Amino acid sequence: MKKLMALFLIITFICMNCATYEKEESINLEPGQKPGAKLVIQKTDGQQIKGELIVVKENSLLLKEHDSGADVTAVVGEIKTIKIVKKSKAGKGALYGFGLGATGGGLYGLLLYEPTPPETTAGIAIFGVIMFGAIGALTGYIVGGFLGMDKTIQIEGKSEAEIKRILDDLRRKARVPNFQ
Repeated sequence: MKKLMALFLIITFICMNCATYEKEESINLEPGQKPGAKLVIQKTDGQQIKGELIVVKENSLLLKEHDSGADVTAVVGEIKTIKIVKKSKAGKGALYGFGLGATGGGLYGLLLYEPTPPETTAGIAIFGVIMFGAIGALTGYIVGGFLGMDKTIQIEGKSEAEIKRILDDLRRKARVPNFQ
């Protein structure tokens, strides 16, 4: 039982989420304010704008460029596509998958082979931790990778109602979502 408790504590400490929120140098946030979505806007003339979404207006988007820190306005009529850049969740998914798989594998090895000698049980438990942890990490990596994929929205050729719906969705992702 002591081995089971020690294994549980070790896996729990390994899987604790110790991530901290990192502020970028170019983004000044007020207390209680969340950063806007990171966008890459492709205009119809071929120009590309990269930055944080600050405000969604009725017919334009206001972004803060990452490179220069300048505010840039993109008129909706001149936008071809908008790509919402998401942070990859593959590493976090792999960590959670390893933690769950290792815990399951360790418990499987300890509980299933309880009548065998302690040395054999410990070996089976360690093998279960390694095997199930690796399988869980791979699964979590794949799932996290899919969850963190960038989303591309086609604006050119859409109707007014579809564009309004897209802008309403983007408004929720802006730094100032309730801009009037």
